[in-house]
Amino acid sequence: MATKKAEPAVQPENDKTVTLAPHTEIASDQLMTTNTGTRINDDQNSLKAGDRGPSLLEDFIFREKMTHFDHERIPERVVHARGSGAHGIFKVYEPMASLTKAGFLNDTEIETPVFVRFSTVAGSRGSSDLARDARGFAVKFYTQEGNFDLVGNNIPVFFIQDAIKFPDLIHAVKPEPDSEMPQAASAHDTFWDFISLMPESAHMIMWVMSDRALPRSYRMMEGFGVHTFRFINEEGVSSFVKFHWKPLLGVHSVAWDEAQNISGKDPDFHRRDLWDAIESGNFPEWELGVQIIPEEDEFKFEFDLLDSTKLIPEELVPVQRIGKLTLNRNPDNFHAETEQVAFHLGHVVPGIDFTNDPLLQGRLFSYTDTQLLRLGGPNFQEIPINRPIVSVHNNQRDGHMRQTINKGKVSYSPNSLGGGSPAQAKASEGGFTSYAERIDAGKVRARSKSFFDHFSQARLFFNSQSDPEKNHIVDALSFELGKVKTVAIRERMLGILSLIDKGLAAEVAFALRISVPQDPALPVNHSIPADGDPADYDSVMVEGSLKSSDALSMANTIKDTVETRKIAFLAADGVDEVSLKTVKAALEAEGAVVEVIAPRLNYIISANDEEIYVSHSFLTASSVLYDAVYVPGGTNSVATIEAEADAIHFLNEAFKHCKAIAADESAAQVLEATYFSKKIPSDFSEETVLREGIVVGGDAETLADKFIIAIAQHRFWEREKPRKIPA
Repeated sequence: MATKKAEPAVQPENDKTVTLAPHTEIASDQLMTTNTGTRINDDQNSLKAGDRGPSLLEDFIFREKMTHFDHERIPERVVHARGSGAHGIFKVYEPMASLTKAGFLNDTEIETPVFVRFSTVAGSRGSSDLARDARGFAVKFYTQEGNFDLVGNNIPVFFIQDAIKFPDLIHAVKPEPDSEMPQAASAHDTFWDFISLMPESAHMIMWVMSDRALPRSYRMMEGFGVHTFRFINEEGVSSFVKFHWKPLLGVHSVAWDEAQNISGKDPDFHRRDLWDAIESGNFPEWELGVQIIPEEDEFKFEFDLLDSTKLIPEELVPVQRIGKLTLNRNPDNFHAETEQVAFHLGHVVPGIDFTNDPLLQGRLFSYTDTQLLRLGGPNFQEIPINRPIVSVHNNQRDGHMRQTINKGKVSYSPNSLGGGSPAQAKASEGGFTSYAERIDAGKVRARSKSFFDHFSQARLFFNSQSDPEKNHIVDALSFELGKVKTVAIRERMLGILSLIDKGLAAEVAFALRISVPQDPALPVNHSIPADGDPADYDSVMVEGSLKSSDALSMANTIKDTVETRKIAFLAADGVDEVSLKTVKAALEAEGAVVEVIAPRLNYIISANDEEIYVSHSFLTASSVLYDAVYVPGGTNSVATIEAEADAIHFLNEAFKHCKAIAADESAAQVLEATYFSKKIPSDFSEETVLREGIVVGGDAETLADKFIIAIAQHRFWEREKPRKIPA
């Protein structure tokens, strides 16, 4: 992983300064002006008729400032309103010429600039980062052939199969219109009413109720293109392609209880994590992966490649990792870049094309339409963050906020007065040509029967989870449906769950104290035409030949690194320097981030009278903001921490959320003061450490080595149920 921090901008050598007051010099280009460049002498007082008189309409400085303020908010995105972005680069490993003619996927020498925006989906701009939700993962490639936008999520499938249902889905999940509640939450009647009538959502619901909807960090989250696209090579040969982003730090989550606490402690948790990682030089990295399906294999699977509620299991089509994305620069201005960036599925380059996925086709219209309103008109592509790095030549003119000053009298094609310019580009000159797909069909409002299997992949996902992950899905469904007030909706949803897994439905029903319907209400599928026969549109019960997939469980993710993990050291005056510094140095050598938490801010005094910097006091720190906890030795420090109620709560909560915990041998009494001490085994062999994540005793170096191994496991979910404690 790259660790070099981006260099600060160099100041121009010819910067001239003027003296405004004694000992104060400001560069001349930093003097305050109006938007038209007139320097402002007084920005503290409006123009009045006398010092106590009425304000004057002629105060053009006040009017400009206030008018801009009144209009500086743009409409927030209908979905994906809350986001965080960063700049970076992408570099392909090997030329992909046999599959695609896209230049940025063939030139291994160039670094393609990118801008990436991560987001939640349902909440407003002011909601929490830790809502249970899918996460947007959108990448804008500024290629030499124009911009390519890979607009996806951290979940490879979606709720619906046809874009005409998208407004209904979002209306259902958004706050209910009569009360405008709840914010950024799917746990309410309208959402589950819709879902219980739309069995095509069953697969996505399994993902959203899983730990995938609670990522530890954007940096530890997968990304997916969701739709099936096409690669096209120079010979015009087409292949189907699914896009994946694989994080080099592995895929990790937080606990649901932890997520709720983080929302109160730091609702900007994911934003801050991304920003801090980049600022510290710990640049986030992902590999771009592709699943390639030859054109002739389109119909070889048990599912339809054009169905966005389905994925292609990696056991059937392995993911080839073809390049690396590195985020290495934070935005200079959130509004100008992260808020005004405009992604669009229709931004493609030669060598990448669309398929007939009905969700994809509808989104191609929606993205342009929403940018026209949100960003003020058809010139949103001229906003700096959206501009391609190649020159733009066309006959599009005028409109709101036009930036380009086009010269000449010609703005049409064909023309002779402008010398035929701009001219169409031949395919050999890089002109985009759509794939020549033959279509012979009647015009209908219908869905292919190959789209009617709604449960086999939902069942595959559930069967692929580890036991702790399955428990989390049961708990999530019990929580969400427990918030639903209409009993009939709960019962209908239990019927849907019984078609996925009867054991799952039974466990949720037990938590809700209602019975699973013997036969789900028919028709199960309510997405049918008014005059259609429900039998023609009801779900096809397919068992599926693949029973589980290792790639679908987060239990199988990377667990060999502690890079960028935040470790809390609980210490006070009198701390043993060797105990603290040895473990701290070992962790930092492996790339972890260590912060000392103490009863008071600023510093603590070690047993050898050395000042040690304190990052936070117990008043502002919380265990939910850290990945692991360590208690160093030192008689006075240990006694203070043992007597500090907030410190004991800190440890109990970390244990509850299955995190690694370590303590110097002389600090074992602090652990004995916790609630969880009676829940853990007394012998701490190496096997126990790996299973339970509790490290105590031994010399500082040995303890540090075991602690690093434990932290790399991320969480010890297996202790969650048998070792459950109040905290």
